[in-house]
Amino acid sequence: MADSATVTESRALTPEKVTAINMFWQNVNEKSFTSDDNITLAYVTNFKRENKPYVVIVSGRSEGYLKYQELAYDLDVAGYDSVIIDHRGQGLSQRLTKNRLKGYVKSFDDYAQDLAQLLNRELPRLYPEKQHKQFLLAHSMGGAIALRYLQRYQNNVQAVVLSSPMIAISSGGIPNWLAESIVLSGSKLNSWLSNSPWYFLGQTDDNSSTFADNKLMHSKERYQRFQALYQQHSELKLGGVTFNWLAQALKANQDIFQQIEKISPPILMLQASEEDIVDNAAQNSFCQQLNIVKQDSCIDGKPQVIHGAYHELFFELDEYRNIALESTLNWFEKHQ
Repeated sequence: MADSATVTESRALTPEKVTAINMFWQNVNEKSFTSDDNITLAYVTNFKRENKPYVVIVSGRSEGYLKYQELAYDLDVAGYDSVIIDHRGQGLSQRLTKNRLKGYVKSFDDYAQDLAQLLNRELPRLYPEKQHKQFLLAHSMGGAIALRYLQRYQNNVQAVVLSSPMIAISSGGIPNWLAESIVLSGSKLNSWLSNSPWYFLGQTDDNSSTFADNKLMHSKERYQRFQALYQQHSELKLGGVTFNWLAQALKANQDIFQQIEKISPPILMLQASEEDIVDNAAQNSFCQQLNIVKQDSCIDGKPQVIHGAYHELFFELDEYRNIALESTLNWFEKHQ
């Protein structure tokens, strides 16, 4: 068995690793299914092991499964199959608005329903040999989706890792009560005056930033790969968020706390100390409350803080990313 230094070195994004990722991706299975409300949803599987739990990667806002090629590869090297869904309204899944760049969802729980349909109906139908347990690895908005899935649906989830979960969105220094008032008032006004969702204040079709200005990752190499992907596949692009998307995110935040006792699988939360996208205080509060009812979750009532890291823990510099990945693999191994 390779020692930890060799394993860590092998995860660096070298030209050799990029070649290996590209070869790996040629053998994944890209598919789609139709949701109960007739939305086409894209997903990808890497299924080759029959007798081991597979990892369900639940991505964040504006992401698609193509962004997660390196993580899926690293999981495969570690011995785990994986599946990744593109949420409705983003990635390669069907968009929901006339302007396909608007970040919109009618109801946040639609995301959870789509995930439930994939895991509880679609995959069992296509892969009857994959009936064993699952692990959830959910990032940012995907963390909120994963929690709502666990709260609302029967599942076979063995354990969960939440990476920088969107328990609540960062208000950017504005008092939470004021931010919520602006969002809810704008959403209501939008529903009264137009059938088309409005962008939230300051949000546009252009959701890009320079590496110097970004608060997602310190890794320039991974940031450039991320940007190149969206240049090569313009259909992946997504702009800013709408009033309704934000209003639905606020409702999801309330539902997550109100139904916290419905979460059964043990949860590890990974928190970025230099967070600027989601609200770390909300993560801390969630961990405190969850640990009271589930003592095998959020050990000591706290998230695991990765000091120095930005929001995108699995796209960070190796010094941060390796901590996130090792912690994830150890959590899954512990709950086999």
